[in-house]
Amino acid sequence: LTGKEALSHFPSLGAAGGSGPGKGHVKQCELLQLSRKQKRLCRREPGLAETLRDAIRLGILECQFQFRSERWNCSLEGRPSLLKRGFKETAFLYAVSSAALTHSLARACSAGRMERCTCDDSPGLENRKAWQWGVCGDNLKYSTKFLKKFLGQKRIGKDLRAKVDIHNTNVGIKAVKNGLKTTCKCHGVSGSCAVRTCWKQLSPFHEIGRLLKLRYDDAVKVFSTSNDAVGHSELAGPHRHGHPGRQPALPRPTDLVYVEDSPSFCRPSKYSLGTAGRTCSREGNCDSMCCGRGYNTQSRLVTFSCHCQVRWCCYVECQQCMQEEVVYSCKQ
Repeated sequence: LTGKEALSHFPSLGAAGGSGPGKGHVKQCELLQLSRKQKRLCRREPGLAETLRDAIRLGILECQFQFRSERWNCSLEGRPSLLKRGFKETAFLYAVSSAALTHSLARACSAGRMERCTCDDSPGLENRKAWQWGVCGDNLKYSTKFLKKFLGQKRIGKDLRAKVDIHNTNVGIKAVKNGLKTTCKCHGVSGSCAVRTCWKQLSPFHEIGRLLKLRYDDAVKVFSTSNDAVGHSELAGPHRHGHPGRQPALPRPTDLVYVEDSPSFCRPSKYSLGTAGRTCSREGNCDSMCCGRGYNTQSRLVTFSCHCQVRWCCYVECQQCMQEEVVYSCKQ
């Protein structure tokens, strides 16, 4: 959240929540690894501390899901060192954490868990009627506005890493915006659409995570270049379409960007635990994940439910079956 450990685990906050009416969220804010300005904003926003915890959990789980078959599997070990560098993996961490924050804040508003925001109030939608029918639009407008204030983004003239981090943070926010859709519900006799109520709804976070993983696969290596027309430096990437005589291409707002090549992540280092012992798919990723060291093969018996039948009226009856399963894991 501070740009130093964007996806670190938060301590358990359950005990602090019951220490007194109106005071629980203040104590929760003090337990979080936030800057002084962020803690001040957190204390002003009842419900924000819990939302931040939800966002971090959401970002961690989605990152680990998207990289479950990669050499770097988004483990918590080595993350502080990783965030100090300008790798592609660092770019993804900034993007997925800002996306998770944006998504969680918008959902918290519509769920009534934040005191200073409520349902989406976009013009042109019948939000009062939507609320009366028991639905509430996700408030992305409030979420993005608050998040930029919370992260304290500033335009930094010559600091390449700062520009890269801000760019990747905004890629995450844009990914959430791109998934915003209008959902409508019909009201009328026998389901007719005599009256239609519409509201804004965010895509499931899995869809956003999948989009960011595609952005990671196509990430652009950048450097800093001076732009005399606007009087400051900006990010520039390789020439597009094989035209070396042209000016360096600017990265698109949706491109994840990085400044240095990643390590192999094959062996234990300050960035990861390596791939020794990781399970893999022999037909899929064993050769890549095991880095040429080979893999072990182990057979084991697994139990699962089988021959299931529905019994009148209301339960399912299953037998227990066993089968042999072969597991492949990378050698040391």
